[in-house]
Amino acid sequence: MKSTILFDKFIYLLIIVNVVAMILESHVSIRDAYGNLFQIFEAISIYIFSFEYLYRIRLAYEDNRIKGVSQYIFSTFGLIDLISILPFYLNQFVKVDGRFLRILRLFRLTRIFKLGRDSSSLKLFVKALKGVKNELRFTLFLSALAILFSASAIYYLENEAQPDKFSSITESIWWATVSLATVGYGDVYPVTAGGKVFASIISLIGIGIVAIPTGIISASFVEEIYLVRRKRGK
Repeated sequence: MKSTILFDKFIYLLIIVNVVAMILESHVSIRDAYGNLFQIFEAISIYIFSFEYLYRIRLAYEDNRIKGVSQYIFSTFGLIDLISILPFYLNQFVKVDGRFLRILRLFRLTRIFKLGRDSSSLKLFVKALKGVKNELRFTLFLSALAILFSASAIYYLENEAQPDKFSSITESIWWATVSLATVGYGDVYPVTAGGKVFASIISLIGIGIVAIPTGIISASFVEEIYLVRRKRGK
């Protein structure tokens, strides 16, 4: 038991060092000077994480045989464990576009989520999400419907004035998504009177659409915290 705790602490420390290394490696001057060391450290880390992945599969098998292994592999942290090491092996054995591999390297950030494996707060948050999954699905459907409606409306309002920017409903989805999310990059915007009025209304509606899932998750999380404290009180 003590050895398992020490191993977990070592893995957590290695995850933090990996994230720090990734940040340092993004600097050209540091990467040019210590590129080989970064590659060696990456390889060693992957081998250790691979051993950890197999080790956890073994523990799951000892705990509940094949069912335990299946539960671990397809669990949230099991998938994170796999995703955090998979790009390295893809780079070694599969010949694909280099730019694609650079994007895959971003999955190294998933290692930091493994720090929360034993976090009661994270487990509580996941439980809160599961408790309102039906409500979140509905808000996702509502958001998709609002985006489609907004894209269609702005297309008919702005197509004649800006045929290059609102050439189709599909192209207008970008504007609708950004507007409803209240981000407003400003790269595409309406110029007609009707388009401006509609955009103003959509921006106000977008505040509500963003607030709904936030409120649902917050309420569920607070409720779970209350239930846990109530059980402890008993």
